[in-house]
Amino acid sequence: MSESPDDQLFGDEHVRVYRETKGTRGYHWRGGRILLLTTTGRSSGEPRTSALLHRVDGDRWILVASKGGAPDHPGWFKNLEADPDATIEVLADEIPVRASVATGGERGRLWALMTEEWPSYDDYQARTDREIPVVILERR
Repeated sequence: MSESPDDQLFGDEHVRVYRETKGTRGYHWRGGRILLLTTTGRSSGEPRTSALLHRVDGDRWILVASKGGAPDHPGWFKNLEADPDATIEVLADEIPVRASVATGGERGRLWALMTEEWPSYDDYQARTDREIPVVILERR
């Protein structure tokens, strides 16, 4: 697969381009699919938006809180722990969601689903002692 200019998008620029184009640019990224997750900052109370890889599982959206295998959870995950209500943007659709963390056999099934989408998640898990959370987003 050839590289797209959108494959270079990252962070705030990815969010900006995705929003400006309603996902026409930035949804497909390095072979995966991106949604925008907006959480409430646990300290600031301000909206915080991240561009994140996802997969759909039935009527739910699945995320992995990997932070590239860093020793601590990403800020967006900590924000969801403090307030599980969030909003996602999937292409042009804005959807209110509630987050939960997958456990047990469901976590294993969803982890396998996510590593099909992004095989590097297994590498990230090997880099850290923490169990990387698999996050389920359901429409509110």
